[in-house]
Amino acid sequence: MRVGMVCPYSLSVPGGVQAQVLGLAAELRTRGYEVRVLAPCDGPPPTAFVTPLGDSLPTSANGSIAPLAPDPSAALRTMRALRDEQFDVIHVHEPLAPGPAITTTTMHLAPTVGTFHAAGRSSMYRFLGGALGRLAERLDHRVVVSKDALELVQRYLVRGGDAGASYEVLYNGVAVEQIRATPPWGHDRPAILFLGRHEERKGLRVLLEALRRVPTLDVTCWVAGDGPDTQHLRDEFASDPRLEWLGRISEDDKLARLRGASLFCAPSLHGESFGVVLLEAMAAATPVVASALDGYRNVVTDGVDGVLVAPGDAEALATALVDVLSDASLAGRLVAAGEARAEQFSMAGLAARYGEIYARIASRATG
Repeated sequence: MRVGMVCPYSLSVPGGVQAQVLGLAAELRTRGYEVRVLAPCDGPPPTAFVTPLGDSLPTSANGSIAPLAPDPSAALRTMRALRDEQFDVIHVHEPLAPGPAITTTTMHLAPTVGTFHAAGRSSMYRFLGGALGRLAERLDHRVVVSKDALELVQRYLVRGGDAGASYEVLYNGVAVEQIRATPPWGHDRPAILFLGRHEERKGLRVLLEALRRVPTLDVTCWVAGDGPDTQHLRDEFASDPRLEWLGRISEDDKLARLRGASLFCAPSLHGESFGVVLLEAMAAATPVVASALDGYRNVVTDGVDGVLVAPGDAEALATALVDVLSDASLAGRLVAAGEARAEQFSMAGLAARYGEIYARIASRATG
């Protein structure tokens, strides 16, 4: 079966949706599906099975900056690729996002699955919900990656009494075996890892303020990623020698850092649909400390397979960091439970379910 998988975000920029697209496509290919990923790329495609659709444009979206390609040239490249490839099934992620995704959904050249990732709030859904809801109804199968994502689409996209607008909840997947096979990044003292865009929503400032409250904590804090707040935060916290600013890192380096870290911290303040990076840390046998957001509660049970603290509470976060790093017994319990939790979200299981969906909508289309 030939499957076209469309991602609206540039694959040259690290992100949760991008990682899911590439990971799912790779797993499906091991199962015999001929998958091609169509997406913007700001540079060479990351793998041979990617068709680049041009450069992205940083686009403001709900408190963040998304690497979208909403320009007409990207739409034309998308239309050309879809017509040339003659896919049996098309799988479009964030099917209403500007650029290649909404172009694909509108064209509907083959049986199409749409996976909705966003949660929290969406100005686009709020102002254009009626028209976007009618467009979403054209999808042959609709998936959301969490209960929070489901709540968002039900609030704005589902018309009352429309039985055809149902959505299946399929949580994101994790490449458990690949993560466990990655050699850990070496270091000479305990390391805390932060991954994410340096913006208010991701809560990096809260982590740095938490570390400031425990100046005697002997750790290295790996700060991966970049964003609009990077330079300001580097200047403000320049006196802390424990901080190691990594900039953007590759997927391989990300996995190695996850495997090597003593603790993974996700201090986000809002807007998280599903904590796949928390599951990646669990699969890497690394304890997790995160904000008690609804999206993260999809993954973590506080005190069982991770520690959750109130969003924005630097004092509580500092206490949690010290507790986990100083108590080997607690860290060991979190790691053991986390590894078991990650197994429940394997990418292999997710790919198998999508394979069933592809087969069903393809057979329905051929009668």
